[in-house]
Amino acid sequence: MVDRVYRNAWPSLRKALLGLKSEFSKIDTSTDWVRLRIDPLLSHLELLEALVGSWESLPLRGAVPMLHSDLVYFRQNVQGLKRVLASERRWSQRPRKSR
Repeated sequence: MVDRVYRNAWPSLRKALLGLKSEFSKIDTSTDWVRLRIDPLLSHLELLEALVGSWESLPLRGAVPMLHSDLVYFRQNVQGLKRVLASERRWSQRPRKSR
């Protein structure tokens, strides 16, 4: 059961990060959030997926504490990036003063 939870979490996180990458590319921001946070997170996620995939036939019980901390880390980053995206959208839709 625990193995399945962790193995199934990675694809949903990848989907969320790719969705955020797409959304950030649609708005004009002064910070390149894709290069700053999303691309490094996707690289880290690829490494974890490869590692977990190499353990496919092994139970993950010994690695669960480490995988749990990574899962929490990714979930917090996805939530934080969603808040940043909302803030950047509000900022980009704000009327600009002409000088």
